[in-house]
Amino acid sequence: MSGTTTAAARCRRETGAGANRWVVLVVLCVSLLLVALDATVLHVAVPAVTEDLKPGAMELLWIVDVYPLVCASLLILFGTLGDRIGRRRVLLLGYTLFGVASGIAAFSGNAQLLIGARALLGIGGAMIMPATLSILREVFPDRRERALAIGIWSAVAAVGAAVGPLLGGFLLEHFWWGSVFLVNIPLMIISIPVGRLLLPESYGDRDGPWDVVGALMAAAGLFGIVLGVKRLGGGEAPFGPVTLGSLLVGAVLMAAFVRRQRRRAHPLVDLRMFARPAFSTSVGCIVLAMLALVGLELIAAQYLQLVLGLSPLQTGLRLLPLTIAAMAAGLAGAKLLRRFGPRAMVSFGFCLTAAAVVTLTAMGGDDNAALLLFGFVLLGFGLETTLFGAYESMLSEAPQAQSGGAAAIGETSYQLGAGIGIALLGSVMNAAYAPGLSSVPGVRAADSTAAGHSLGEAYQVADRLGGASGHALRHAARDSFVHGLHVTLLVSAGLLLLGAVMALRLPRVMDCGAPAAGTTGIPAPRDVAEPREIPDAPRTSGTPEIPKISEAPGVSRVPGVPGVPDVSEARVSA
Repeated sequence: MSGTTTAAARCRRETGAGANRWVVLVVLCVSLLLVALDATVLHVAVPAVTEDLKPGAMELLWIVDVYPLVCASLLILFGTLGDRIGRRRVLLLGYTLFGVASGIAAFSGNAQLLIGARALLGIGGAMIMPATLSILREVFPDRRERALAIGIWSAVAAVGAAVGPLLGGFLLEHFWWGSVFLVNIPLMIISIPVGRLLLPESYGDRDGPWDVVGALMAAAGLFGIVLGVKRLGGGEAPFGPVTLGSLLVGAVLMAAFVRRQRRRAHPLVDLRMFARPAFSTSVGCIVLAMLALVGLELIAAQYLQLVLGLSPLQTGLRLLPLTIAAMAAGLAGAKLLRRFGPRAMVSFGFCLTAAAVVTLTAMGGDDNAALLLFGFVLLGFGLETTLFGAYESMLSEAPQAQSGGAAAIGETSYQLGAGIGIALLGSVMNAAYAPGLSSVPGVRAADSTAAGHSLGEAYQVADRLGGASGHALRHAARDSFVHGLHVTLLVSAGLLLLGAVMALRLPRVMDCGAPAAGTTGIPAPRDVAEPREIPDAPRTSGTPEIPKISEAPGVSRVPGVPGVPDVSEARVSA
């Protein structure tokens, strides 16, 4: 009985050290595919959702944003929960919730129910992402192997981003918009039993109490801040009671969270990591990259459908080169990082992406397939290069005992940067778009105001007006949208160049250490200072005792490939 138990335990331990770790990687990649598909499959469906459910501008913005914002708010909570009750257990619960929420979203009859379903999907995503990344960290203790695993993981993210719009376009050609959510359910049905069978259970540092209050404070604070930014991006008055109140409450809660974490003996997030220049710089690069690009890509996806008149499937095909380029950058990321180092890699990625953004300013009212192909390839490769280098540098700077908190910060930074980027660049787009519709000949002021909310709404008003005035409004709306797109591109390019300068604070080289130095901040066994043997000390065993190295429960945040963000019509779009 004892021998059987010992053999089973040894088999479970060897999951991360033997050939089975690559099987585990496949299962974890399926988990990532589940989340990536949901983040991208809705892109081409937003116009159909708008036509069927007729959400308001703010409701549509919440349909797009609530998933990443809920996910970002709860990453710390569920990451620490997995450390205590088991990461595989939390992962399987996340699969279940993700599948149930997908079914609810598919059959939502109104915008409010769809927003609620998307929020549940965000909760499921917050359970899945930290757990999968923690398991990946544990089963790949060698840093060089883990870098290869990260490249594969990142490539799968790109595949999910590419397949999502294509799959969504195909489904919309044959079914109703709710079918884009149903694709999650087969993956969930497969993932639950396979994950239960193949994935090893793992735990993190369970010392000290679990700070649920702190996690809830962070979640509420992030929501307040982003809600205020979203309302500002939607054209609301900055000193309105809801907008100002959200910003103030969010700022107060986040300040209280920081103060609480500094005072606790066992904080959820050790904020002293930000004192390390490379760590804080990497986090800033992640936020800036997502802030500069996600809202831009959202607008670009609408440009393809509403200005060029492409079908949803054609839109997905046009955006495919972006995600293929990102996939290639993910596979090459480990080699590039070892050769050039974080500083050169991240700065180059920012500059390459800025060049792509400037190139895309040549987009106009007519289709230019060659220009879009070139720009999207540069955009995808540059973005993934930037994120890969920034994440690896951030995790390398985190001490062993703080690697779990570092992973939560990286995940939250990515998601928060994406959410704020949609609102921030959306506000820039709206500021450049709306004035062009204020004085269209033959169009009343009320109709011009309605048309200034989004290009899709402008088309609806133009169809209702008909005749010469309707044609003039449609033409003016297209021209204004293209002008707003150019302004947004230039703002985004400026943010990216700022990121290139910021990246100069990163380390010049990537120190891989010894081959066995797999984990961030944990030296290889041969680098551990072993106790000096006392010559006269009696030896009780023929085998010298090897100091036990305990690996922290940290996670290597894989740079997610946004591919194409959700297509939104909120105030500025379809």
